[in-house]
Amino acid sequence: MVELPATMTAMGFDAPGGPEVLRPESLPLPQPGPDQVLIRVAFAGVNRPDVIQRQGFYPPPPDASPIPGLEVSGEVVAVGRDVVEYDVGSRVCALVAGGGYAEYCLAEAGQCLPVPPALPLDQAAALPETLFTVWHNLFDRAWACDGETILVHGGTSGIGSMAIMLGKLFGLTVIVTCGGPEKCAAAMAMGADLAIDYKASDFVDEVRAFTGGKGVQVVIDMVAGAYVARNLKCLADDGRHVTIAVQGGVKAEVNMAEVMRRRLTLTGSTMRARSKAFKALLAGELREAVWPLVIDGKLRPVMDKVFPLAEVAAAHARMEGGDHIGKIVLQVG
Repeated sequence: MVELPATMTAMGFDAPGGPEVLRPESLPLPQPGPDQVLIRVAFAGVNRPDVIQRQGFYPPPPDASPIPGLEVSGEVVAVGRDVVEYDVGSRVCALVAGGGYAEYCLAEAGQCLPVPPALPLDQAAALPETLFTVWHNLFDRAWACDGETILVHGGTSGIGSMAIMLGKLFGLTVIVTCGGPEKCAAAMAMGADLAIDYKASDFVDEVRAFTGGKGVQVVIDMVAGAYVARNLKCLADDGRHVTIAVQGGVKAEVNMAEVMRRRLTLTGSTMRARSKAFKALLAGELREAVWPLVIDGKLRPVMDKVFPLAEVAAAHARMEGGDHIGKIVLQVG
């Protein structure tokens, strides 16, 4: 029997603001519900939605912890009465709707993935958010198929790096955009077939040249705004455009006649607000289709930097600065 404390330290904030508003607080230890596990957090991933939440623009769902943090890794220390997949002592990583920036975190058992012995826990914490997001949007929503070509913006971000690696593992040609030659070189080292410096050239022209004027079958877009019309110019007929973030603005002007004439599909999604049942089904897809690649060591996240939990403000500042390549994580335990 694991002896657990009555309280834990977590990193929250009283009012929205810059990274400096994040501060430690003592909270009661959460208790797992029937289908939940309690994880002693070893590492927690830092993601763009955490920054947006801290800024006051992305509130957690009503039933989620107000503490930031959407992915964790660590050891199961308590299980709900209906949990059969994991026992106390299991090493897991998990997608959560909040609460990751803490010494202990509740997770739905269905949204956990077992951490194989060869996978370090810092890397395990860097997988769930990007893996769930990229798999669902690239393969479930965009129907990407072996032999197709995709365009991904933000090629060295956590999402972008995961899209490169998953794309190559599943037979796709991957084009990415990056800000500067250093990031383009990093994206090529990850396996991208073409990395376009959007600060130095027009990505529409570069995509057309690379594809011989045919265009790409899929665009994964985290910019939105004015990028949408340009993205459509990159798409081949019957192409699919998937919006997963709106960093460039929430509104776009689209020529709907072009959408009809070329039979384009425009879609998008967010992960945090989806139901627990949906996320459990998605985790099942990942366990079957992707997790064997993790077990075999063929898929590993690109790691940027690990910060102690107490330095969460510095981690957020690094993400906002945009210089990171790959995933930023917090060391908690």
